[in-house]
Amino acid sequence: MLIHVNQVRYNVEVVGKDEKPAVVLLHGFTGDHTTWKSLSNKLKDSFRVVAIDLLGHGETDSPSNPELYEMTNAAKDIILLMDHLGIDSAHFLGYSMGGRLALGTAIMYSDRIKTLMLESASPGLRSKKERKSRVQNDEFLAANILKNGIEKFVNYWENIPLFQTQKGLPLDIQERVRAQRLKNDPYGLANSLIGFGTGRQPSWWDKLQEIDAPVLLMCGELDEKFCHIAAEMNRMILRSSLVKFKKAGHAIHVEEPDKFDTIVKEFLIEQEHIS
Repeated sequence: MLIHVNQVRYNVEVVGKDEKPAVVLLHGFTGDHTTWKSLSNKLKDSFRVVAIDLLGHGETDSPSNPELYEMTNAAKDIILLMDHLGIDSAHFLGYSMGGRLALGTAIMYSDRIKTLMLESASPGLRSKKERKSRVQNDEFLAANILKNGIEKFVNYWENIPLFQTQKGLPLDIQERVRAQRLKNDPYGLANSLIGFGTGRQPSWWDKLQEIDAPVLLMCGELDEKFCHIAAEMNRMILRSSLVKFKKAGHAIHVEEPDKFDTIVKEFLIEQEHIS
């Protein structure tokens, strides 16, 4: 369905019954709500699953103003979408870029979060120097997207080291991921990098200890950088646990979907039972 909030039209897929506990799913950069199809099918009998195409992605609008993509606005939009759907609080699952947004939303709107599940996610960059360098890199990449078009960008993006572990997946899965990426609007991806890149967002490292909700951290053991980040976060968050997936890289839900879906569902059911 299409929902208008904050002068932006969002595409949102909702499955499951309204009276069930809500789970909000936030995809990564170049993704859309379809990345969660397997998980949504496994959760829909027990939960109300809300999968959102983030700003500049999928069938959601790609506004020309990069400021609309910034963390504060993006988190506010998620809350407005929840308000529109009549959801007071929800479990949040975010992957990579979506994980950064889920974490930011949990910190800014803690009363709206039941639990937080972060897949290959980061609290941001600690120093101003790191953030400045990342902003420059993201702006350069955004300019190249607009100059060369979506296909050349996807050719580049699917070959960066972060996604090398996906080269071993069956060809039909690789082709499905590629086809989904190619559907994105180049202006949406470019503005997402400019407004919502890791360098633009606040650093949440000093806020992690304030998170009171149960947190499930997930990383693929072949993704050493994000496993290191997850381990650091696990030490700092009061009520967190860390699951490492063997033989998986950055996109666990793509590389090990059955294991990923099982871990997430078991965590959600356990937390609902506790509450």
